[in-house]
Amino acid sequence: MNNILTLRGKPFEHRSRPAAGGKIQLPAGSCVKLNHLNDLHASLIDVRKFWENKDIITGVLISVYYNRIVSKSNRINGYLNAKKDENPTDTVAGARFNSGKNKHIITHFVSKENLDKTIETSKQIIALFDAFFAKSGLTSDEFDNAAVLDALPYSDYSLSKTAFKQYLRDSCFVENFGIEKIHEKDLNRSVVTFYDVNVNAIDILNKIGITVPHSNMLDSVTVLLDEKNTEVVLKKIPYLVAMAVEDFSSLAPDDFMSSDCLPSNQIPSPANEPVIGVIDTLFDSSVYFSEWVEYHDLISDEIHKEPEDYNHGTGVTSLIVDAPNLNPKLDDGCGRFKVRHFGVALHKGFSGFSIIQQIKFIVSQNLDIKVWNLSLGSREEISENSISIEGAVLDEIQYEYDVIFVIAGTNCKMKNNIRKRIGSPADSLNSLTVNAVDFNNCPTDYARRGEVLSFFIKPDIAYYGGDSHGYINVCRPLGLEQAGGTSYAAPLVSRKLAYLINIMGLTKEEAKALLIDSALSWKGKISYEDAVLKGHGVIPIKIKDILSSDDDEIKFIVSDTSEKFDTYNYNFPVPIIDKKYPFIARATLCYFPKCTRNQGVDYTNTELKITFGRLDASKGIKPINNDMQHFDDAPVHIREESARKVFRKWDNVKCVCETFSERKQAKDVLNQSNPQWGMSIKSVDRLGNKDGNGVRFGVVVTLKEIRGINRIEDFINQASLKGWIVHRLEVENQIDIYKALGENIDFK
Repeated sequence: MNNILTLRGKPFEHRSRPAAGGKIQLPAGSCVKLNHLNDLHASLIDVRKFWENKDIITGVLISVYYNRIVSKSNRINGYLNAKKDENPTDTVAGARFNSGKNKHIITHFVSKENLDKTIETSKQIIALFDAFFAKSGLTSDEFDNAAVLDALPYSDYSLSKTAFKQYLRDSCFVENFGIEKIHEKDLNRSVVTFYDVNVNAIDILNKIGITVPHSNMLDSVTVLLDEKNTEVVLKKIPYLVAMAVEDFSSLAPDDFMSSDCLPSNQIPSPANEPVIGVIDTLFDSSVYFSEWVEYHDLISDEIHKEPEDYNHGTGVTSLIVDAPNLNPKLDDGCGRFKVRHFGVALHKGFSGFSIIQQIKFIVSQNLDIKVWNLSLGSREEISENSISIEGAVLDEIQYEYDVIFVIAGTNCKMKNNIRKRIGSPADSLNSLTVNAVDFNNCPTDYARRGEVLSFFIKPDIAYYGGDSHGYINVCRPLGLEQAGGTSYAAPLVSRKLAYLINIMGLTKEEAKALLIDSALSWKGKISYEDAVLKGHGVIPIKIKDILSSDDDEIKFIVSDTSEKFDTYNYNFPVPIIDKKYPFIARATLCYFPKCTRNQGVDYTNTELKITFGRLDASKGIKPINNDMQHFDDAPVHIREESARKVFRKWDNVKCVCETFSERKQAKDVLNQSNPQWGMSIKSVDRLGNKDGNGVRFGVVVTLKEIRGINRIEDFINQASLKGWIVHRLEVENQIDIYKALGENIDFK
């Protein structure tokens, strides 16, 4: 087995995006028809009529119903662009998919003046179009013919040629305009999120006679309401509500059975072991490992606590502290961990609104903890069009602080062979979500399915959670019990993640990428059915198997920060044998983007796209996965839906890989003057706020020698000559370093 390597000291370079340009074009093969322009105009008139007698907000909300999933470059840039200070990109208030999940519905908040001017411009464009193209329409070929459009009398209609062309282009992607209204029913105590219309939610509620305390506000647009007030809001102003979900959640159930066996209670006292944070139900301090646990009970003393309130949390923490003793066959080689346990929920259920407020405070006051385990989860399914409140707050915390959450994928028994979607907060994108498999690596009956927002891969990985064919041993207040659930798979993964970060010294981006990469194989992409249940796959039991690779593999880790459009490095010295590269390759990228819940399905603010492969003398990098998209300046046309599904555009975890069957022959050197491999991380910002600047990323690269020969020493030598500082991740050395860093020095 080969050690994993880290490459440092040869930082990536950064360059800005080339200046945008190019003429306005219609999609190839399209034809603009007069009747469609009239239909769009009529729908704009209907929107204006809807808002005529409504004065709760000063502007209008208008939804654009697209005919496909659209990229940023194909969204409207003529319609609703009638004011200089209201660019359509900046006025987006929310996004969702239609019921078929194949079309975008994007809601904008614009001034009434903007809408009026758009309607007037639309009227003039229709008049000009009717005068010259009413009979047969305007094809894309005619649109590109300067002789056709340059001759039109734009000034007679108070139009510019640019506006005329842009409106026509927009019409090729838009079905109609309208008003989105929330249709949730039978909601009890609920968390309601309003569209961001530059008015505080409290002020909106006051205008319809509802008064709420500031303590019920999560942010300026999200508020906790009781059943009566929720009903009033959904009846009077449903068009201002972006999302509404019930607040009270029941714990996703897990299976357990009692056991006559007792674990050895002879464990040593803690020393300087790493600390993992646990946020769960209560902890029983009478258990044998309590010396390893710093417990904080955040449930009011005025609330009655039952014995059952201590079962789940104590069981979860027992695995983090003493999993190898409790489950010898799952001994990961990570040793024991200390736990800082925060009891925030009872077994009967919990208020998600209250818990997320507590979590934000807990993490901010315990920044020495890098890994947090959250095995609480809701019975209810996540929404298909928005991230849960809990998931969004966890994503915000992980973007703001140098921490990572490991979250249970939630449980629910199948009914009629149908699995429910995962429950919150397992939809948190920045977190590492863990589903459960049995000891044959098959999904358990209680495992629930992803995806998130109809696109993002969740869960991230799977691990052993126990079921009737083989339970997980946990310690609860009454002793050893055998349990099954994603709640118990998650803490076993938290141990590994904490080991990689605290002991091995990896960043959270590198550690998450390495764990996910350890679940991958060279057999090709995982099937959709496996992905929604096991994510990228099942990770190994032993930490040494995660921290090593086969003899015919070279696995190395690189990381940096995205500062501009392109962050690149062209200095990866893949060994050349007989003037060829005898390798297939894989690269796994992880990053933690800023996210915006109000944007609905367009949730992540930043896209980082990885390109890795041989340097080509004329074309830069030849991607190992043949991904030729370069965002808006793509050399080939790739529709947004394909870019998302095939190349994982907007996903914060990306795996690009060759399979062994694809490349049985060595690859040619494409650039004789610089026979290296390169990596490029391109950043695109969805909202124009430069949220991608300063985003850290971690990449795990694996090179597999097609003839089975070990070439790691050759790679290390060449990398060192290229200026890389190559470090072997050796467990024993890292443990010694960790212990030395934890020693107290007595200065005399």
